Amino acid sequence: MYLEYWGLDVFPYEIVPDLKFIYNSGHYREAMTRLTYAIQRRKGAALLTGDVGCGKTTLSRAFIQNLARTEYHVGLITNPMLEPVEFIREILYQFGLDPASHSKHELLNTLGEMMMKDFKENRTTILVIDEAQLLSPTNCEEVRLLLNYQFNDRFLLNLLLIGQPELRGIVKRIEQLDSRIAIRYHLGPLGFDEMMQYVDFRLGRAGAKREIFTRDAFEEIHRQTRGVPRRVNNLCDMCLLIGFGMHAERIDAAVVRAAIDDTAMPDDEPAESVPAASR
Repeated sequence: MYLEYWGLDVFPYEIVPDLKFIYNSGHYREAMTRLTYAIQRRKGAALLTGDVGCGKTTLSRAFIQNLARTEYHVGLITNPMLEPVEFIREILYQFGLDPASHSKHELLNTLGEMMMKDFKENRTTILVIDEAQLLSPTNCEEVRLLLNYQFNDRFLLNLLLIGQPELRGIVKRIEQLDSRIAIRYHLGPLGFDEMMQYVDFRLGRAGAKREIFTRDAFEEIHRQTRGVPRRVNNLCDMCLLIGFGMHAERIDAAVVRAAIDDTAMPDDEPAESVPAASR
């Protein structure tokens, strides 16, 4: 639609996790550093939380992709809302195993054997659970028990829990799990300057050869989105479409306001007050 008009090769503000468009913000770098440290030092468990739309899933996929398959054995759970036995079977399946048994005892034995095999082959076993705030109390207990697999003071399983802010409270209420979390980080919205860089970075990745958004446009976008990347993407995409329809030379505040009116984005929603990081 608007690609040729703005001199773009691809759409710059799709909301699906596309590693080509990852912007290396300060929050992103800090989160990556902490997760990498947790895994390399075999700390046992790490917790990554973030507001809706702040890039947790994209960051976690980039983190996984950067791990060498010869050194790391990764299982990724994206839907933890399962009955306990099916939850364990799903873990095994995501690690590349498909046991026929429905016996919890046998499934756990299979998982333990797999982790010992990884240990002997000098591979680090990593279980990543996305949307972990959806874990049932029973499955939270199953996750905690998995951290009991140790050998020579080394965790056989390294756990990464990813979820929305309420996950922190869920974990805190389970003292034995909370005490095993060695690394924590909260991914917050982008500040104004980082949001401007983020918008321009994605435009550059999409093939832009000139500046498209004016400063007053950026101010309006940040005021409206509070710097939440998913909301920024949605609004910028609509701005490019509306600007194309208006034959605008650049996206200014007037175009942004027209895009806001078109999408009926709430203007009086109270701003979120979330710390950029939990240390």
